[in-house]
Amino acid sequence: MSDINKVVLAYSGGLDTSVIVRWLQETYQCEVVTFTADLGQGEEVEPARVKAEALGVKEIYLEDLREEFVSEYVFPMFRANTIYEGEYLLGTSIARPLIVKRLVEIAEKTGADAISHGATGKGNDQVRFELGAYALNPAVQVIAPWRDWDLTSRETLLAYCEQRSIPVEQKRGEKSPYSMDANLLHISYEGAILEDPWAEPEEEMWRWSVSPETAQDRAEDIVLGFKHGDPVSINGHAMSPATLLAELNTIGGRHGIGRLDIVENRYVGMKSRGCYETPGGTIMLKAHRALESITLDREVGHFKDSLIAKYADLIYNGYWWSPERKMMQAAIDESQAVVNGDVRLKLYKGSVAVTGRRSDQSLFDQAIATFEDDAGAYNQKDAEGFIKLNALRLRTAAKKGRSLRK
Repeated sequence: MSDINKVVLAYSGGLDTSVIVRWLQETYQCEVVTFTADLGQGEEVEPARVKAEALGVKEIYLEDLREEFVSEYVFPMFRANTIYEGEYLLGTSIARPLIVKRLVEIAEKTGADAISHGATGKGNDQVRFELGAYALNPAVQVIAPWRDWDLTSRETLLAYCEQRSIPVEQKRGEKSPYSMDANLLHISYEGAILEDPWAEPEEEMWRWSVSPETAQDRAEDIVLGFKHGDPVSINGHAMSPATLLAELNTIGGRHGIGRLDIVENRYVGMKSRGCYETPGGTIMLKAHRALESITLDREVGHFKDSLIAKYADLIYNGYWWSPERKMMQAAIDESQAVVNGDVRLKLYKGSVAVTGRRSDQSLFDQAIATFEDDAGAYNQKDAEGFIKLNALRLRTAAKKGRSLRK
């Protein structure tokens, strides 16, 4: 422990990380540097400075990373139409690579000997933080207090604070009983009654969206504009990445869009039930796939879709900084050069419906696709040979008595 003189901590200002500051100071007799990222979680990060100062922290980093988060992490992920286990839009997972990048950079800038985080030994975040840290700096030292100390509950944490006069919120009051994580892409809920997969989430739990049943009775149409696979405008108004996603969250939330209740498989081996609100991301995904349907070559689109599960696993499990993710990203981004245009969507009581798509680079040829007279654009007689050639192996097997008909 004597070689640890300075540690950079991912600091939220909450109970856990406030305890970690003092625990690091006492355990390692070291200086603690705090880093707090504003990723659009909807709460002021400035109070973290006051709390850190009260704990004797001298070097405090509070950074607004919203634009970088959306443009360099969320958008690249959505170019791949990424969904984990068929449902989860990876709102927590995609935030970790940026946080760990800044942790490592601040450690190098301040001459720190280690980095630290408040992720527990049961969760995915410990893996994401540490895999990313080692990929970015193989010599980095990581301190994970939840795997080392004997503080195992909120009560023991509060007792620790009381013994050391650490100022923290002692009572829940209106505080949610759920463990929550929020950023511009989503807000998540775990714990409390959600630990029973049969228990229905309380309506009061949801914070970003109205219930679909009580959403307004009038549908809303919006047009989302894309350039190289990324959304750049809403109803013709150009917006920065973070501003656009925030606006989509507001629009989607008032229509009850983006609620999700799932049981997912954590990388560490257990199943975990979580609820999520991802209104803007749900709209973006629907629109992006619609635009790809008219701009991507069939085989390019099918090959790209075959990568979704693997790409999602890499992000969920913490391999954003891996060479295989970067290789896949290069292929995905190459496909997006032609994904330019507009998508019209109808939002209504929890649903998102595509009602139109257009692009100067569309491969949709009305002259060929029409059910009316195509004036010779497509020779229907060609289909006979196409079908017979594709049926050749099936006919051959049937002649040999290998018919699948039972």
